[in-house]
Amino acid sequence: MARIKQTAFVGTRKGLFAFRRRGLHWAPAGEPAFLGEPVSAVLHDPRTGRVYAALRLGHFGVKLHRSDDFGATWREMSAPAFSKDEKKFDPVDPRTVEKKGPSVDMIWTLVASGAEEPETIWAGTTPGGLFRSTDGGDSWHLIESLWNNPAREKWFGGGYDFPGIHSVLVDPRDARRVSIGISIGGVWRSEDAGKTWAQIGNGMRNAYMPPDKAGDPAAQDVHRMAAPLANPDVVWVQHHNGIFRSTDGAVTFKEIKKVKPSTFGFAVAAHPHDPKTAWFVPGVKDVQRIPVDARLVVTRTRDGGKTFDAITSGLPRKDCYDLIYRHGLDVDSEGEHLVMGSTTGNLWIGDRQGSRWAHVSGHLPPIAAVAWSR
Repeated sequence: MARIKQTAFVGTRKGLFAFRRRGLHWAPAGEPAFLGEPVSAVLHDPRTGRVYAALRLGHFGVKLHRSDDFGATWREMSAPAFSKDEKKFDPVDPRTVEKKGPSVDMIWTLVASGAEEPETIWAGTTPGGLFRSTDGGDSWHLIESLWNNPAREKWFGGGYDFPGIHSVLVDPRDARRVSIGISIGGVWRSEDAGKTWAQIGNGMRNAYMPPDKAGDPAAQDVHRMAAPLANPDVVWVQHHNGIFRSTDGAVTFKEIKKVKPSTFGFAVAAHPHDPKTAWFVPGVKDVQRIPVDARLVVTRTRDGGKTFDAITSGLPRKDCYDLIYRHGLDVDSEGEHLVMGSTTGNLWIGDRQGSRWAHVSGHLPPIAAVAWSR
Protein backbone atom coordinates (compact mmCIF):
# COMPACT_ATOMS: atom_id res chain seq x y z
CA MET A 1 0.00 0.00 0.00
CA ALA A 2 1.46 3.35 -1.08
CA ARG A 3 2.23 5.81 1.70
CA ILE A 4 -0.35 8.59 1.89
CA LYS A 5 0.31 12.01 3.34
CA GLN A 6 -1.21 12.53 6.75
CA THR A 7 -4.85 13.48 6.33
CA ALA A 8 -7.54 14.62 8.77
CA PHE A 9 -11.04 13.41 7.90
CA VAL A 10 -13.89 15.57 9.18
CA GLY A 11 -17.45 14.24 9.36
CA THR A 12 -20.02 17.03 9.45
CA ARG A 13 -23.73 17.62 9.26
CA LYS A 14 -23.37 18.31 5.55
CA GLY A 15 -20.70 15.98 4.27
CA LEU A 16 -17.25 14.48 4.72
CA PHE A 17 -14.25 16.79 4.33
CA ALA A 18 -10.54 16.02 4.24
CA PHE A 19 -7.60 18.29 5.09
CA ARG A 20 -3.91 17.82 4.37
CA ARG A 21 -0.79 19.77 5.26
CA ARG A 22 0.61 21.95 2.49
CA GLY A 23 3.82 23.55 3.57
CA LEU A 24 3.18 25.31 6.85
CA HIS A 25 -0.62 25.26 6.48
CA TRP A 26 -3.52 22.85 6.25
CA ALA A 27 -5.87 22.97 3.27
CA PRO A 28 -8.80 20.98 1.85
CA ALA A 29 -7.78 17.79 0.08
CA GLY A 30 -10.16 17.49 -2.85
CA GLU A 31 -13.90 18.00 -2.95
CA PRO A 32 -16.12 17.02 -0.01
CA ALA A 33 -17.96 13.70 -0.22
CA PHE A 34 -21.69 13.25 0.51
CA LEU A 35 -22.23 16.99 0.35
CA GLY A 36 -25.41 17.95 2.20
CA GLU A 37 -25.69 14.62 4.05
CA PRO A 38 -24.99 14.11 7.78
CA VAL A 39 -21.88 12.02 8.50
CA SER A 40 -22.04 10.40 11.94
CA ALA A 41 -18.84 8.31 11.94
CA VAL A 42 -15.65 7.95 9.92
CA LEU A 43 -12.87 5.37 9.97
CA HIS A 44 -9.58 5.07 8.16
CA ASP A 45 -8.54 1.44 8.52
CA PRO A 46 -4.73 1.27 8.79
CA ARG A 47 -4.71 -2.44 7.96
CA THR A 48 -6.24 -2.06 4.50
CA GLY A 49 -6.13 1.68 3.77
CA ARG A 50 -9.90 1.75 3.31
CA VAL A 51 -11.98 4.70 4.46
CA TYR A 52 -15.50 4.20 5.84
CA ALA A 53 -18.19 6.85 6.27
CA ALA A 54 -21.54 6.37 8.02
CA LEU A 55 -24.48 8.61 7.12
CA ARG A 56 -27.50 9.36 9.30
CA LEU A 57 -30.29 10.22 6.89
CA GLY A 58 -33.28 10.30 9.21
CA HIS A 59 -36.36 9.16 7.33
CA PHE A 60 -34.13 7.40 4.76
CA GLY A 61 -32.25 5.46 7.44
CA VAL A 62 -28.54 4.91 7.94
CA LYS A 63 -26.12 4.33 5.10
CA LEU A 64 -22.54 3.09 5.01
CA HIS A 65 -20.00 3.82 2.29
CA ARG A 66 -16.46 2.56 1.71
CA SER A 67 -13.62 3.97 -0.35
CA ASP A 68 -10.76 1.75 -1.50
CA ASP A 69 -8.84 4.66 -3.03
CA PHE A 70 -8.59 7.06 -0.07
CA GLY A 71 -11.78 8.94 -0.83
CA ALA A 72 -11.47 9.37 -4.59
CA THR A 73 -14.50 7.13 -5.15
CA TRP A 74 -17.06 5.56 -2.85
CA ARG A 75 -19.19 2.43 -2.86
CA GLU A 76 -22.30 1.94 -0.76
CA MET A 77 -22.09 -1.04 1.56
CA SER A 78 -24.60 -2.99 3.57
CA ALA A 79 -25.34 -1.02 6.75
CA PRO A 80 -25.79 -2.58 10.19
CA ALA A 81 -29.45 -3.44 10.69
CA PHE A 82 -31.62 -5.41 13.07
CA SER A 83 -33.12 -8.60 11.75
CA LYS A 84 -36.79 -8.64 10.86
CA ASP A 85 -37.00 -11.60 13.22
CA GLU A 86 -36.14 -9.44 16.23
CA LYS A 87 -38.94 -9.18 18.76
CA LYS A 88 -41.24 -6.29 17.94
CA PHE A 89 -41.26 -4.87 21.45
CA ASP A 90 -37.99 -3.68 22.95
CA PRO A 91 -38.31 -2.61 26.61
CA VAL A 92 -35.49 -0.12 26.16
CA ASP A 93 -37.24 1.55 23.21
CA PRO A 94 -41.05 1.37 23.54
CA ARG A 95 -41.42 2.93 20.08
CA THR A 96 -40.69 -0.48 18.61
CA VAL A 97 -44.26 -1.59 19.29
CA GLU A 98 -45.29 0.90 16.61
CA LYS A 99 -42.31 0.42 14.28
CA LYS A 100 -42.50 -3.37 13.91
CA GLY A 101 -39.26 -3.87 15.78
CA PRO A 102 -36.06 -1.90 16.43
CA SER A 103 -34.20 0.00 13.75
CA VAL A 104 -30.74 1.56 13.68
CA ASP A 105 -31.03 5.31 14.12
CA MET A 106 -27.32 6.13 13.90
CA ILE A 107 -23.95 4.46 13.48
CA TRP A 108 -22.12 6.18 16.33
CA THR A 109 -18.69 4.62 15.92
CA LEU A 110 -16.71 2.47 13.48
CA VAL A 111 -13.60 0.68 14.76
CA ALA A 112 -11.02 -1.58 13.15
CA SER A 113 -10.36 -4.92 14.82
CA GLY A 114 -6.91 -6.42 15.40
CA ALA A 115 -4.15 -6.88 12.85
CA GLU A 116 -4.73 -10.63 12.82
CA GLU A 117 -8.22 -10.18 11.29
CA PRO A 118 -7.84 -7.40 8.69
CA GLU A 119 -11.37 -7.74 7.29
CA THR A 120 -13.12 -7.35 10.66
CA ILE A 121 -14.62 -4.05 11.82
CA TRP A 122 -17.03 -3.15 14.61
CA ALA A 123 -19.93 -0.70 14.67
CA GLY A 124 -21.68 0.78 17.70
CA THR A 125 -25.14 2.21 17.14
CA THR A 126 -28.14 3.93 18.67
CA PRO A 127 -30.19 2.29 19.95
CA GLY A 128 -27.53 0.27 21.80
CA GLY A 129 -26.60 -2.33 19.24
CA LEU A 130 -23.12 -3.71 18.62
CA PHE A 131 -22.45 -5.10 15.15
CA ARG A 132 -19.49 -6.97 13.64
CA SER A 133 -18.43 -7.41 10.03
CA THR A 134 -15.84 -10.02 9.01
CA ASP A 135 -15.79 -9.08 5.32
CA GLY A 136 -14.80 -5.44 5.31
CA GLY A 137 -18.33 -4.12 5.71
CA ASP A 138 -20.02 -6.19 2.99
CA SER A 139 -22.26 -7.77 5.63
CA TRP A 140 -22.97 -7.31 9.33
CA HIS A 141 -24.34 -9.34 12.19
CA LEU A 142 -25.77 -8.15 15.47
CA ILE A 143 -23.99 -9.31 18.62
CA GLU A 144 -27.09 -10.94 20.02
CA SER A 145 -25.42 -12.02 23.26
CA LEU A 146 -25.25 -8.36 24.24
CA TRP A 147 -28.57 -7.27 22.72
CA ASN A 148 -30.44 -10.07 24.49
CA ASN A 149 -28.65 -9.67 27.82
CA PRO A 150 -31.32 -9.01 30.49
CA ALA A 151 -29.12 -6.29 32.00
CA ARG A 152 -29.64 -4.19 28.87
CA GLU A 153 -33.06 -3.27 30.22
CA LYS A 154 -31.26 -1.03 32.74
CA TRP A 155 -29.70 1.08 29.99
CA PHE A 156 -31.23 4.46 29.20
CA GLY A 157 -30.59 7.48 27.03
CA GLY A 158 -28.19 10.29 27.88
CA GLY A 159 -27.39 12.80 25.16
CA TYR A 160 -29.86 10.97 22.90
CA ASP A 161 -33.31 9.66 23.78
CA PHE A 162 -32.13 6.05 23.79
CA PRO A 163 -28.88 4.35 24.86
CA GLY A 164 -26.07 4.05 22.37
CA ILE A 165 -22.63 2.44 22.01
CA HIS A 166 -20.07 5.13 21.21
CA SER A 167 -16.76 3.53 22.25
CA VAL A 168 -15.31 0.18 21.14
CA LEU A 169 -11.80 -0.78 22.29
CA VAL A 170 -10.20 -3.83 20.66
CA ASP A 171 -7.18 -5.13 22.56
CA PRO A 172 -4.21 -5.09 20.13
CA ARG A 173 -2.73 -8.10 21.97
CA ASP A 174 -5.85 -10.22 21.49
CA ALA A 175 -8.67 -9.13 19.18
CA ARG A 176 -11.09 -11.39 21.03
CA ARG A 177 -10.98 -8.98 23.98
CA VAL A 178 -13.39 -6.14 23.22
CA SER A 179 -14.55 -3.43 25.64
CA ILE A 180 -17.42 -1.03 24.95
CA GLY A 181 -18.71 2.20 26.47
CA ILE A 182 -22.42 2.95 26.58
CA SER A 183 -24.35 6.12 27.28
CA ILE A 184 -26.00 5.23 29.54
CA GLY A 185 -25.04 1.68 30.46
CA GLY A 186 -21.45 1.77 31.67
CA VAL A 187 -18.58 -0.41 30.45
CA TRP A 188 -18.80 -4.00 29.23
CA ARG A 189 -16.16 -6.49 28.13
CA SER A 190 -16.07 -9.67 26.07
CA GLU A 191 -13.11 -12.06 26.14
CA ASP A 192 -14.37 -14.15 23.23
CA ALA A 193 -15.16 -11.70 20.39
CA GLY A 194 -18.69 -11.03 21.61
CA LYS A 195 -19.96 -14.49 22.52
CA THR A 196 -20.25 -13.60 26.20
CA TRP A 197 -20.15 -10.32 28.14
CA ALA A 198 -19.45 -9.06 31.64
CA GLN A 199 -20.21 -5.68 33.19
CA ILE A 200 -17.01 -4.00 34.41
CA GLY A 201 -16.09 -0.44 35.35
CA ASN A 202 -16.34 -0.30 39.13
CA GLY A 203 -15.28 2.93 40.78
CA MET A 204 -17.12 5.42 38.58
CA ARG A 205 -20.00 7.44 39.97
CA ASN A 206 -23.08 8.99 38.44
CA ALA A 207 -24.00 11.96 40.63
CA TYR A 208 -27.47 12.53 39.15
CA MET A 209 -28.60 9.01 40.08
CA PRO A 210 -30.16 8.27 43.48
CA PRO A 211 -27.40 7.88 46.10
CA ASP A 212 -27.82 4.10 46.33
CA LYS A 213 -27.43 3.82 42.53
CA ALA A 214 -24.64 6.36 41.98
CA GLY A 215 -21.91 3.71 41.99
CA ASP A 216 -23.83 1.07 40.04
CA PRO A 217 -21.62 0.12 37.05
CA ALA A 218 -24.75 -0.21 34.87
CA ALA A 219 -25.81 3.38 35.61
CA GLN A 220 -22.62 5.09 34.46
CA ASP A 221 -22.88 7.86 31.87
CA VAL A 222 -19.65 7.19 29.99
CA HIS A 223 -19.11 9.91 27.40
CA ARG A 224 -16.01 8.44 25.74
CA MET A 225 -13.33 5.79 26.34
CA ALA A 226 -9.77 5.80 24.99
CA ALA A 227 -6.72 3.59 25.52
CA PRO A 228 -3.11 3.65 24.26
CA LEU A 229 -2.24 0.91 21.80
CA ALA A 230 1.08 0.35 23.58
CA ASN A 231 -0.62 -0.33 26.92
CA PRO A 232 -4.34 -1.07 26.53
CA ASP A 233 -4.67 -1.87 30.24
CA VAL A 234 -4.68 1.89 30.78
CA VAL A 235 -8.14 3.24 29.94
CA TRP A 236 -9.17 6.88 30.12
CA VAL A 237 -12.84 7.83 30.47
CA GLN A 238 -14.49 11.19 30.05
CA HIS A 239 -17.63 10.69 32.11
CA HIS A 240 -20.58 12.99 32.62
CA ASN A 241 -19.36 13.53 36.19
CA GLY A 242 -15.64 13.79 35.63
CA ILE A 243 -12.45 12.12 34.45
CA PHE A 244 -11.64 8.53 35.37
CA ARG A 245 -8.57 6.36 34.75
CA SER A 246 -8.07 2.60 34.91
CA THR A 247 -4.83 0.63 34.97
CA ASP A 248 -6.43 -2.82 34.89
CA GLY A 249 -8.19 -2.73 31.54
CA ALA A 250 -11.33 -0.86 32.68
CA VAL A 251 -12.19 -3.34 35.42
CA THR A 252 -11.84 -0.64 38.07
CA PHE A 253 -11.44 3.13 37.84
CA LYS A 254 -10.15 5.97 39.99
CA GLU A 255 -11.56 9.46 39.68
CA ILE A 256 -9.26 12.37 38.83
CA LYS A 257 -10.43 15.53 40.56
CA LYS A 258 -9.53 19.20 40.76
CA VAL A 259 -8.71 19.68 37.09
CA LYS A 260 -8.98 23.31 35.99
CA PRO A 261 -11.11 24.72 34.47
CA SER A 262 -13.49 21.72 34.58
CA THR A 263 -13.66 17.92 34.57
CA PHE A 264 -16.84 17.89 32.46
CA GLY A 265 -16.66 17.24 28.74
CA PHE A 266 -17.32 14.72 26.01
CA ALA A 267 -14.04 13.99 24.21
CA VAL A 268 -10.86 12.24 25.28
CA ALA A 269 -7.82 11.13 23.28
CA ALA A 270 -5.12 8.80 24.58
CA HIS A 271 -1.51 9.00 23.42
CA PRO A 272 -0.93 5.81 21.39
CA HIS A 273 2.47 5.06 22.98
CA ASP A 274 2.59 6.89 26.31
CA PRO A 275 0.01 5.60 28.82
CA LYS A 276 0.49 8.66 31.03
CA THR A 277 -0.58 11.18 28.36
CA ALA A 278 -4.15 12.07 27.45
CA TRP A 279 -6.14 15.09 26.25
CA PHE A 280 -9.59 16.43 27.21
CA VAL A 281 -11.76 19.41 26.22
CA PRO A 282 -13.49 20.81 29.33
CA GLY A 283 -16.79 22.66 29.41
CA VAL A 284 -19.64 23.89 31.59
CA LYS A 285 -21.79 20.98 32.72
CA ASP A 286 -25.41 20.18 31.87
CA VAL A 287 -27.56 23.10 30.69
CA GLN A 288 -24.96 25.35 29.07
CA ARG A 289 -22.39 22.93 27.62
CA ILE A 290 -20.02 25.66 26.46
CA PRO A 291 -16.37 26.39 27.27
CA VAL A 292 -15.77 27.68 30.79
CA ASP A 293 -15.77 31.50 30.75
CA ALA A 294 -16.32 31.29 26.94
CA ARG A 295 -12.60 30.42 26.61
CA LEU A 296 -11.68 27.27 24.70
CA VAL A 297 -9.10 25.13 26.49
CA VAL A 298 -7.56 21.71 25.89
CA THR A 299 -6.32 20.03 29.05
CA ARG A 300 -3.41 17.60 28.83
CA THR A 301 -1.80 15.34 31.37
CA ARG A 302 1.63 13.78 30.93
CA ASP A 303 1.90 12.09 34.31
CA GLY A 304 -1.12 9.83 34.47
CA GLY A 305 -3.50 12.48 35.75
CA LYS A 306 -1.44 13.86 38.63
CA THR A 307 -1.22 17.27 36.94
CA PHE A 308 -2.80 18.93 33.90
CA ASP A 309 -1.77 21.68 31.51
CA ALA A 310 -4.55 24.02 30.34
CA ILE A 311 -3.49 24.79 26.76
CA THR A 312 -4.81 27.90 25.03
CA SER A 313 -2.15 28.66 22.41
CA GLY A 314 -3.96 29.23 19.10
CA LEU A 315 -7.42 28.74 20.63
CA PRO A 316 -10.04 31.49 21.13
CA ARG A 317 -9.67 33.09 24.55
CA LYS A 318 -12.99 34.91 24.67
CA ASP A 319 -16.50 34.89 23.17
CA CYS A 320 -16.19 31.20 22.28
CA TYR A 321 -19.20 28.90 22.58
CA ASP A 322 -17.95 25.85 20.67
CA LEU A 323 -18.84 22.35 21.86
CA ILE A 324 -16.62 19.37 21.05
CA TYR A 325 -18.58 16.14 20.63
CA ARG A 326 -17.39 12.69 21.73
CA HIS A 327 -15.66 11.94 18.46
CA GLY A 328 -14.59 15.53 17.80
CA LEU A 329 -11.01 14.98 19.03
CA ASP A 330 -8.40 12.55 17.69
CA VAL A 331 -4.64 12.04 17.97
CA ASP A 332 -2.44 10.68 15.19
CA SER A 333 -0.56 7.39 15.28
CA GLU A 334 2.65 9.05 16.47
CA GLY A 335 1.00 11.00 19.28
CA GLU A 336 2.34 14.30 17.95
CA HIS A 337 -0.64 15.91 16.21
CA LEU A 338 -4.29 16.28 17.17
CA VAL A 339 -7.36 17.33 15.22
CA MET A 340 -10.39 18.91 16.90
CA GLY A 341 -13.72 20.00 15.43
CA SER A 342 -16.68 21.76 17.01
CA THR A 343 -20.44 21.96 16.62
CA THR A 344 -19.93 25.55 15.46
CA GLY A 345 -17.96 24.31 12.44
CA ASN A 346 -14.49 25.31 13.65
CA LEU A 347 -11.55 23.01 12.97
CA TRP A 348 -8.15 23.10 14.66
CA ILE A 349 -4.94 21.12 14.29
CA GLY A 350 -2.71 20.78 17.35
CA ASP A 351 1.04 20.34 16.90
CA ARG A 352 3.70 19.33 19.43
CA GLN A 353 1.31 17.06 21.29
CA GLY A 354 -1.32 19.76 21.37
CA SER A 355 0.95 22.48 22.77
CA ARG A 356 0.11 24.79 19.87
CA TRP A 357 -3.13 24.92 17.87
CA ALA A 358 -3.79 26.30 14.38
CA HIS A 359 -7.25 27.33 13.21
CA VAL A 360 -7.82 25.49 9.93
CA SER A 361 -11.42 26.43 9.10
CA GLY A 362 -14.25 28.43 10.64
CA HIS A 363 -16.92 27.81 8.02
CA LEU A 364 -17.59 24.08 8.09
CA PRO A 365 -20.98 22.60 8.96
CA PRO A 366 -21.35 21.34 12.56
CA ILE A 367 -18.70 18.67 13.13
CA ALA A 368 -19.69 15.29 14.58
CA ALA A 369 -16.50 13.26 14.14
CA VAL A 370 -12.86 13.67 13.18
CA ALA A 371 -10.27 10.98 12.40
CA TRP A 372 -6.65 10.89 11.30
CA SER A 373 -5.46 8.69 8.48
CA ARG A 374 -3.53 5.91 10.14
